[in-house]
Amino acid sequence: MHIMEGFLPAPHAAGWALASAPFVAHGVWRLGKAVRKHPETKLLLAASGAFCFVMSALKIPSVTGSCSHPTGTGLGAVLFGPSVMTVLGTIVLLFQALLLAHGGITTLGANVFSMAIVGPWVAWALFRIVRGVGGSLAVAVFAAAALGNLATYVTTSMQLALAFPDPVGGIAASFAKFGTIFAVTQVPLAVIEGLITVVVVNVLSANSRPELQALALLPKEAR
Repeated sequence: MHIMEGFLPAPHAAGWALASAPFVAHGVWRLGKAVRKHPETKLLLAASGAFCFVMSALKIPSVTGSCSHPTGTGLGAVLFGPSVMTVLGTIVLLFQALLLAHGGITTLGANVFSMAIVGPWVAWALFRIVRGVGGSLAVAVFAAAALGNLATYVTTSMQLALAFPDPVGGIAASFAKFGTIFAVTQVPLAVIEGLITVVVVNVLSANSRPELQALALLPKEAR
């Protein structure tokens, strides 16, 4: 993540683009609905996109034809849900491909699927689960951001394994190789991303409490 321009065979690139398209379309609808329902949260929406852009632009090159870095999608998934974060993540990936040569246009669908779809959905699900069993906000945010990050790289490893199966061990052996290479850098990066996201949410809790209450991240104060 991000898989570089031209690295995937054309059928794989097209397939991932088709797989991502319905999620992006649904996300656009959810984004419009969220803005109409809570117009006061527009600045938080922009901040979530900016956070994702900055975090995911910090890349560490990998020998897999990809790179390792934080994803920054956990914050937006926690605040606005995974579908809205899919749109923000797609915009981030498109700008990075065009302006930073980070990822690519032909591989945009694959990168969107791993970072802007799988990552946010895993982050959102874990956040809801941890909060549902009585976990604190900080623990839930950390789990969401860290494991959403790791889920992105597990998905990228599978995408690369499907495109480049090992001549002897096939897809499974290739997946193990890609996953092992990523894990060396990604596990500590996921922990760091989780901690940074907790700090950001704490700052927002102190300075944007009404907006977080509107998004149901914080309980409304009794009158």
